Amino acid sequence: MNETQKQTLERLKTFSTPELCDGAGLFHSMDHTIRSWVGRSRIAGIAVTVDVPCGEGGFVADAIHYLRPGDVMVIAGHGSCASSYWGDHRSYCARMLGAEAVVIDGAFRDIDGCEEIGFPIFARGVTCGTALKTGTGAVNVPVSCGGVVVFPGDFIVGDRNGVCVIRPEEAASVMERALDKRRRQEETIAEMERTGVVLTKVKK
Repeated sequence: MNETQKQTLERLKTFSTPELCDGAGLFHSMDHTIRSWVGRSRIAGIAVTVDVPCGEGGFVADAIHYLRPGDVMVIAGHGSCASSYWGDHRSYCARMLGAEAVVIDGAFRDIDGCEEIGFPIFARGVTCGTALKTGTGAVNVPVSCGGVVVFPGDFIVGDRNGVCVIRPEEAASVMERALDKRRRQEETIAEMERTGVVLTKVKK
């Protein structure tokens, strides 16, 4: 991760995902069922994408070796919660490598162990089910996760509201628009307090 990326991620962390989605527009937010389960709920990092067949867990273990400090592993699990793509040992490995979080379009397991480790996990759900170990999959290819196309190197931001995806080349303009919306909302609230008039729409 270069210095520019570090600075951008630090700025992205100052916005909520709803603010960033206001700045980015539609089709940047993952499905609402992908939410924070373990660890701190606000994360921002660089996508390392993993594409696996439905229910394939073995390849994910190999893909962990691609993680670097500040990375977010994005697992395209096709929404399957019948088996687990992640568990406590993988959380331990990812934490050792300095990764930021994992986002799973599917389920994980070992929730007690994962909570003890504290590595941030965003997923659709929890299951006790095991997974296939065929070793089939691909790393750092475009994937669909929670209904959003994610490219390797995209910025992934997550909080209690959900997960959004920001293209690096769009990040500056997205944050500029998000900041403008925040300022306009603050101005609208200030006017409401001053006048006593309820304004249900943020002033343009």
